[in-house]
Amino acid sequence: MAFTFTTLKQVIQDYCESNETSFVNNLPTIIQQAEDKILKTVQLPDFRKNVSGSVANNNQYLVMPSDFLTPYSLAIDNSGFEYLLFKDVNFIRQAYPLTSTQGAPKYYGIFSRTAFIIGPTPDAAYDAELHYFHKPESITASSDGTSWLGTNAESTLLYSCLVEAYTYLKGDPDLMQVYTQRYLEAMSKLEELGEGYSTTDSYRSGEVRKPRG
Repeated sequence: MAFTFTTLKQVIQDYCESNETSFVNNLPTIIQQAEDKILKTVQLPDFRKNVSGSVANNNQYLVMPSDFLTPYSLAIDNSGFEYLLFKDVNFIRQAYPLTSTQGAPKYYGIFSRTAFIIGPTPDAAYDAELHYFHKPESITASSDGTSWLGTNAESTLLYSCLVEAYTYLKGDPDLMQVYTQRYLEAMSKLEELGEGYSTTDSYRSGEVRKPRG
């Protein structure tokens, strides 16, 4: 069955046999932690997103979208799209130690939780297109109380929540082991629908896919 925020909270309480006030009050946080665990383990095509923007002249930083998790590719329009290569910050710093070194950008990296670094420093404003894995709205925050995970990955979401809930409650270790195993089984099935986890830029390294049995 598909979950809404209301039904998911009730099912978690039923499984855990707890209506204790602090536990119920912390259910939104418990559910968000469970969602984050899933989203950081498997990359699904449904969570791909494209945004268009621009890199600014003489500015080596580009602000990330607020829902950014990991990159697929970043391209600039330099009389045609050119894809930047994903590199570590130290590579870009070493390649372009002076921020005054300008040119058409060739590389990008994750500088902080909110910004990319680009090298060399752009010598002009360029239109840009970012293709990335985004964090969908939590079931705890959506206007209608639904989410992609709650509708399409019910078992994975439920057992992820139960693992987090039993951790909070310091529940029975044997039951925790059962819920953990069921979470892993549900996650394995979810991974078969999408892509294997990848922390590299898809343009440079290609996409890592989970083999299908």
